[in-house]
Amino acid sequence: MAHGGEGIADAPDGRVVFVRGAIPDDTVEATLTKVKKRWARAETTAVLEPSPHRVDPTCPAAAAGAGCCDFSHIEADAQLEFKREVLLGQLGALSSRFGVLDALDLGAVEAVQLQPVTGWRTRVRLGVDSQGNAGMRRARSTDVVAGVTCTQPVPGLLDGIVGEQAEKFTPGAELVVAVDADGTRHVVETQAAQRGRRVERVERVLEGPGELVERVRGFDFVFPPTAFWQAHLRAPEAYSDVIAQWGAGEYTNRVGWDLYGGVGAFVPSMSEALGGGRIESVDYSSAATSRRQQVADACDVRVHHGEAAAVVGELERPPGLVVLDPPRAGAGAEVVRAIALAAPERIIHVGCDPATFARDLAGFGEHGYAVKQMKLIDAFPNTHHFEVIAVLEAV
Repeated sequence: MAHGGEGIADAPDGRVVFVRGAIPDDTVEATLTKVKKRWARAETTAVLEPSPHRVDPTCPAAAAGAGCCDFSHIEADAQLEFKREVLLGQLGALSSRFGVLDALDLGAVEAVQLQPVTGWRTRVRLGVDSQGNAGMRRARSTDVVAGVTCTQPVPGLLDGIVGEQAEKFTPGAELVVAVDADGTRHVVETQAAQRGRRVERVERVLEGPGELVERVRGFDFVFPPTAFWQAHLRAPEAYSDVIAQWGAGEYTNRVGWDLYGGVGAFVPSMSEALGGGRIESVDYSSAATSRRQQVADACDVRVHHGEAAAVVGELERPPGLVVLDPPRAGAGAEVVRAIALAAPERIIHVGCDPATFARDLAGFGEHGYAVKQMKLIDAFPNTHHFEVIAVLEAV
């Protein structure tokens, strides 16, 4: 498998062909869609001999062409192994420079899959077509696949919103649908987002009080449905447990930087790891940072609204522990450099894209840091996406 969910095949002329819809050990008939000098792309048109890892698609929306569950035709155990291979390929290609992986046994990197593998998503963004019908978007398109329900959302989340007898919504809008820790469903209408951008402004509240409640490590977090929160219902606690365990230690300076911190879900585990001390939490999202959270009553936390690259110079230093959970584009060279120059004793990087994660690790390696531990967490079952957590220390 290639990063991005396509199968990799070799053409007779030596070119690499990325085949959408194909998986290892398949024999398929495919149509070329793009041909370059060294590589090509193709679309599977028929599976002639199926891989032993292939199953009937478990997601009706994906089977109808939606881009939601692009791994739903692969058995669960094989999905996890394919993701592990993708991660190791990205690490080998990009981040082995500067000795950043010298202390890590790549063959021993743990890979775990969060349960359940269907009915796990507590929040979803839907498109609305020209007739007012809501649904998932078609793969690599803004088109809406309406009337067919995805198997990712928790049971009941999309009742009356997608499928038979569903409500009508504003054509061309986008819906955010979420269920919170109290079991309350929230439905808000926003403008359609540009590719790679989040829209936080709520145009209309259609259901729910307009603010939801989530809980991590005994603390309530209250925020609008449009603010970021981990999608898998087990992910916030799972990531927090790793941060608390890997971050624990004796620190010369008990200061933590929580970069891309959202509403502060990692603050409790960071405070525990540091044994108390100041937490500097940074996020660009006004929806996430505008409200004082309950965790501020128990932890010494200061919230900064702004881009990490712009705010990092204002934070208390030197930090003992830095936790960063950037978006899919990664932290980037400027933020990585700023973190490294602050000389933290320990860095925990949470990455949701293996290519940009590997690039960030290479950047830390350039500044004298090395990975000590790493774990792959499949928090997006039946999709090609996954999370990776690594802890780095100066060498």
